[in-house]
Amino acid sequence: MLELNHGFRVVDFRARLDPSDEAEVATRGRETTPDALERELHQAGVVRAVVTPGSRPPGEGYLRANNAVARLSVDRPFLAVARIDGPRDPGSRASVRLRNLTASREPHHASPEDIEQYAYDDRFHGFSLDPTTDGLPDDATLDRLEDVELPLVVHGGQDFPPDAVAEAVLDRDLPVVLGGFGGYPLNREWMNAAIDLLDDHDRLYLDTHQVRFRSVLERALLEHPDRVLFGSGAPEIHPSVGVMEILTLDVSEDAMRRAFSANASRVVPGLAPGES
Repeated sequence: MLELNHGFRVVDFRARLDPSDEAEVATRGRETTPDALERELHQAGVVRAVVTPGSRPPGEGYLRANNAVARLSVDRPFLAVARIDGPRDPGSRASVRLRNLTASREPHHASPEDIEQYAYDDRFHGFSLDPTTDGLPDDATLDRLEDVELPLVVHGGQDFPPDAVAEAVLDRDLPVVLGGFGGYPLNREWMNAAIDLLDDHDRLYLDTHQVRFRSVLERALLEHPDRVLFGSGAPEIHPSVGVMEILTLDVSEDAMRRAFSANASRVVPGLAPGES
């Protein structure tokens, strides 16, 4: 793919990076190497990217994967965020809620101590959570997330729509970035519901990963230009695809500039121009 020459400074808030040695490569999703990911980002004109590991087998946890991603980010334009998991089921059924009352952490689940360790390790710039795959942390772990004040990237959609996100984490005093406008895969109603949540939650942001509806993207950027972050979904999606989708929207250059860089730099200071 040809390199894009768009004139914007672009940072990517949604990329997956998995260890490249054979014993550690994730078994789900498109496999890639750190060098290949860096090359694709460069082709899209992306100068920095937030990266997190892909899913691991049940019961394994993310300690090794997080440390490997942090190691692979050194001397590359990557900022690692630690992926976490938890014992609670994200479902909303009454039986699930009852079961969650007695759910307890297993050794592989993220604990308050893990959160503190990641937070004070300067290799990590936040946390990511996919409740449908990995469950929800318990209250003690969420309390510690509030204490450390680092952003939490939440993978919404499917079995964890925007209203579930609101109930689970948006009452917490921490910055939350809802991936894909909470509507993966291609649920326009949920995406619009996530935009509605921005009115009532000042620390909520939305990333553009797999938001394929131009009208939805334009609505968010027109109504909340300071709360939208560019996210490509690399390596499943070439970052040039996501960049072009923003470039072809009917919004101002200022709104594009905010989505491509300025907003993300407020959430993760390491993405700011002086840090590149």
